[in-house]
Parts: sequence; structure tokens; C-alpha cells
Amino acid sequence: MPDVTVQAIPGKLDVAPGGDVADFVELLKPRVMFLVVFTALVGLVAAPGSMHPILAIAALACIAVGAGASGALNMWYDADIDARMARTAGRPLPQGRITPGEALAFSSVLSIGSVLCLGVMANWVAAALLAGTIAFYVLVYTMWLKRSTPQNIVIGGAAGAVPPMIGWAAATGTVSLESFVMFLIIFIWTPPHFWALALVRSKDYERAGVPMLPVTHGPDETRRQILIYSLILAPLGMAPSVMGFGGMLYTVTASILGAFFVVFAFDCYRIRKGEEADRAAKHLFAYSVLYLFVLFAVLLVEQGFGFESGAASLSWTL
Repeated sequence: MPDVTVQAIPGKLDVAPGGDVADFVELLKPRVMFLVVFTALVGLVAAPGSMHPILAIAALACIAVGAGASGALNMWYDADIDARMARTAGRPLPQGRITPGEALAFSSVLSIGSVLCLGVMANWVAAALLAGTIAFYVLVYTMWLKRSTPQNIVIGGAAGAVPPMIGWAAATGTVSLESFVMFLIIFIWTPPHFWALALVRSKDYERAGVPMLPVTHGPDETRRQILIYSLILAPLGMAPSVMGFGGMLYTVTASILGAFFVVFAFDCYRIRKGEEADRAAKHLFAYSVLYLFVLFAVLLVEQGFGFESGAASLSWTL
């Protein structure tokens, strides 16, 4: 991998403030936003009772904006790290297309606005969860854990796992064991997902001074941890079936997906050298995205259309 270093020079940032719309959209990390909104939707639909479709859409929009604001605050604070990594050097802040002040103001307004709007349009329990998630992601993960411990993604992954609980709370005004199980699935999924990418990008993280597990403990220990978490994730993914809010389709899907996750993780564990090792890590990373999406998509279909109980009605509409 070429050593790409792009320094964000303050003088340059001051010369051309004001990026275009695409730059501000990039600050929001749209791909991460999609996953957040999708898992929040599953939590909302799986919740008991009903929610008006317009209020449901408004709540999801608030969650999306809050997630995007978190991403923008992350980019604002990590501009120095992003400038030293090939994967992130082209982002708006390292390139000087947006100034740090603009990014901070933009993300702060979105953070506060999303929390207030969710509280008014849904309820303040959901709003409090959203506010806590933003604060945790920025203050705990971005400003502290990411730069200080190889367990950064393990502990910090909690922020990305909360959206189903926020969706559930938006619909009911409470949290539940079911929503916590969805939280746990994403929480345990995050380390093997992210460490698979970190194995391939370890030189990037080393150059940036980020203590990711492959940098501090080496690739072999990272592969061992990936396998351990994957072995925990596979049976954990079956928990919705055991608890009764995952039906037969979910049970079969979770079983197959979990088995393949372990297979990909084992390949990543046993293949340790050369291009084949990188390929195994990339395959696991790609599959992990598919795993979470399909798992929650099946849960969404079953809960949204009542397939887990043999019915076929949209339980979250009027």
C-alpha cells in the first residue's frame, strides 16, 4: 500500500472556507448512517403496539441526523489522524474543503436539533438514548478510547449498537430485553467486523498512531480475537428465536449465517501470510456486512408483516 500522507494545513483551510453540499454530506458518513437507520427501523418495527407512519419516519430521520452528526464530530476531531491514513486522507477536512469551525458548527447544530426533534415528535426516552449515544461516540470513543487502547472498537462499538434500542424506545417510550438482545448482537458483531478491516489497514493505523489491535498485539492475536468473537456471535444471533420474537425464517437464516460467519472467521484465523491472508480478512469483512444486514432484514420482514406468527399485517402502521 502506498504511503499516502495529506496534511491538513491551517493556512490552507482559512483560504477557502465553505465546502459544497457533497462535502457536508460526506461528513455525515452516509454508509454508516444507512446501517444505523436500518437497525433502528428493525427496533421500531419489532416493538409492540403501533406507531403512526409519519411519526415513525420522522423518528428515523432524527436518528439518521443524529448518527450523521456523530460521524461529522468524529471527522472534526480526527482530522489529524485522517490526514495520515490512505483510506481517509481524501476526506473534506484533511483536504481543506471544509474548515474545522464549519464542521464543528454543522455537526453541533445537527446533534442538538436531532435530539430535540426526536423528543418532541416521539418521546424523551428515545431522545435521551440518542443524546447518550452521540456523547458516548464523540467523548468516550473518539476523544479517548480510539487514541488510548486497543479495546477502542470493543467498548466504543456500543455506540453503533444502540440504534435498535432507540427505535424501540421511539415506538414504546421504554427499552426492553428484546431491544437489548439486538444491541448485543451488533455489539459482539462489531469487533470481528472492524478488526478484519484493521488487519488489512494495519500500516495505516500504525502510521496514524492509532492503537488498533493488529498494531499493538500483532495480526495473529487479532485473528484469535476475531475467531473468539465470531464463536460467541453465531449462537447469540439465535437469541431472538429463543426469546420468541424471531420466527422460523429467522431461525433458519440465523443458523446458516452464523455457521458461515464462523467459517470465514476460521479462514481468517488459519491463513496468516501473504495476499491470501489479506484476501481472507477482506472476505470476512465483506461477509460481516452481509451477515448483519440479512439477519436484521429477516427480523424486519417477520415483525413488520407478522410472519413470525403466521399473520401478514403491518403492525407498525395505523
